[in-house]
Amino acid sequence: MSKRTIVTMPGDGIGKIVLPEALRVLDAVGFEAEYVHADIGWEFWRTEGNPLPQRTLDLLEKHKIGLFGAITSKPKAEAAKELAPELQDKGYVYYSPIVGLRQHFDLDICMRPCKTFKGNPLNFIRKGPNDTIEEPEVDVVIFRQNTEGLYVGVEWTNPPEEVFNALLTHPKMKKFADVPREEIAISTRIFTRKYTERIVRAAFEYADKYGYKSVTIAEKPNVIRETSGMMLAIAREVAEEYPHIELWNVNIDAMMMWLTKNPEDYGVIVAGNMFGDIVSDGFAGLVGGLGFACSANIGKEVAIFEPTHGSAPKYETFDPPIVNPIAMILSACMMLDHLGENEKANRIRQAIAAVIAEGKVRTYDMLKMKGAPDVVEKGAASTRQMTDAIIAKLQ
Repeated sequence: MSKRTIVTMPGDGIGKIVLPEALRVLDAVGFEAEYVHADIGWEFWRTEGNPLPQRTLDLLEKHKIGLFGAITSKPKAEAAKELAPELQDKGYVYYSPIVGLRQHFDLDICMRPCKTFKGNPLNFIRKGPNDTIEEPEVDVVIFRQNTEGLYVGVEWTNPPEEVFNALLTHPKMKKFADVPREEIAISTRIFTRKYTERIVRAAFEYADKYGYKSVTIAEKPNVIRETSGMMLAIAREVAEEYPHIELWNVNIDAMMMWLTKNPEDYGVIVAGNMFGDIVSDGFAGLVGGLGFACSANIGKEVAIFEPTHGSAPKYETFDPPIVNPIAMILSACMMLDHLGENEKANRIRQAIAAVIAEGKVRTYDMLKMKGAPDVVEKGAASTRQMTDAIIAKLQ
């Protein structure tokens, strides 16, 4: 069989550090592939006015699979100030390239597993009866609708007159009728039946395939009646096809409370773009934080895999690098699963689990140190040392 070609997009900050570590692990497990570098991120925004160049889109269009590191995003005005002088005041507007990738390739299904590794000192613990300490096992997979909701970018500051007048036809806009348009900012939350049903159905199919007993809708239909209400209504329709799987409806605010009280009760969770982003970070905090949080962005043809942490640019120049590469490596495992290389993916996960359980190699976050250049001198594993330990367990 010919080698697969994977488009690698390190991006910004620590993305440039952790992605090469994941490739080392893929090589060690025997995954044969050719890796093609693609440009993305802040450097290309500053020098070209486009953080997601067309040449990168072309590579993904051709090869269909991407591994992505991390991205730096800044507010509109701040981003504009960092453009090269010759690009200033040319009408360039910054837009997150990872959001752009999701929109361009219709990567509507986002999966974010949050699972406990035994022995991780960052695992969530709670008090039990008689002052005992309990460490519940978390095994949650969040399905986040990736292309709609609040992140679609349909928004205005000082909305055009025709938009403002159209909105005034809604009774609840009357309180804003006398507010000057230049003092109003509006962001829309858009759900469609097609893509809402796709994410809900994907969640139920996953729960059915892997033996999860429940699917939870984490939205706010009692207040956001139209969009959250649509997702809940569709979930009830789909649930009828899976009578052995319970459908739970938990408001997003209550979900953020319950996840710190009884996280072991939840299995598969579904939410729109914003709420899915929030609840996945919440659950990630229970299993070690963003250093352990991986994700997949899946469309009908293209799929991109990434850790959910940011670019953390202050750590990029540390020598040796200190950041935890596990989230990136786990994202590579999700890529292997997508490609049908489940045996290799499971071997890597087992190697990670063995390193964590053994407890001899821990990055600074696992030792609860503050990130600083001297943490390796104080006993923390460097990024490379953690990868080396995982590769040793593979062998």
